Amino acid sequence: MKPHHEHEFEAAPGLPEALPAGERILWQGSPDWKRLAVDAFHVKRLTIYFVAMLLLQVVLSWDATASLRSNIGALTISGSLAAIALGLLALTAKLSASTTMYTITNKRIVMRIGIVLTLSFNLPLRWIQSAHVKLQDDGYGDIALELKGEDRIAYLHLWPHARAWHVKKPQPTLRCLANAEQVGAQLHTAWQQRQAEIAASPNADAGERDLDRKSTRLHSSH
Repeated sequence: MKPHHEHEFEAAPGLPEALPAGERILWQGSPDWKRLAVDAFHVKRLTIYFVAMLLLQVVLSWDATASLRSNIGALTISGSLAAIALGLLALTAKLSASTTMYTITNKRIVMRIGIVLTLSFNLPLRWIQSAHVKLQDDGYGDIALELKGEDRIAYLHLWPHARAWHVKKPQPTLRCLANAEQVGAQLHTAWQQRQAEIAASPNADAGERDLDRKSTRLHSSH
């Protein structure tokens, strides 16, 4: 199974192909880049680490016999390298968020991700076994998707849009959403309605399975 590679054309924002008749967009959104920098790229923790290392450098490496300019120069070099590293991580988080679009329709979830190489993953709602909403105090949060069956997306293909520590069977995750609780509720309603439709018309579901074989599919991890 291979993901869809999208470079120059989108039928609609976040969608590599036009939606078929009877399918409609319920919600679209992207991660908050500042939250992504903190939660996925650990910029805050690394900032604390670098500050601690600079303080340790002051305690252990300050040379009382050297000039003040020499001591400050050494700290400046260390601080500059730390700032560059943090800046690159923050920039990567911003680019990752700006190139990501999550789409929920009444039949599927589409994740368009990737900075240099754009990938679109199509996740029919019937493939979703459960969704795990992780909320923070201010309403931001993640929605991790547990998939049915053996098909799965390789963790490295998903990151940072994957649930942490679930490497063996990765869970695609809608990261750092500003209104995660409302989006989770909307997804739950769509999932329930889709299950009811499939139960009422199993033949239609079989037809969609044939269509899925010709369109975007999950990428098998190895």
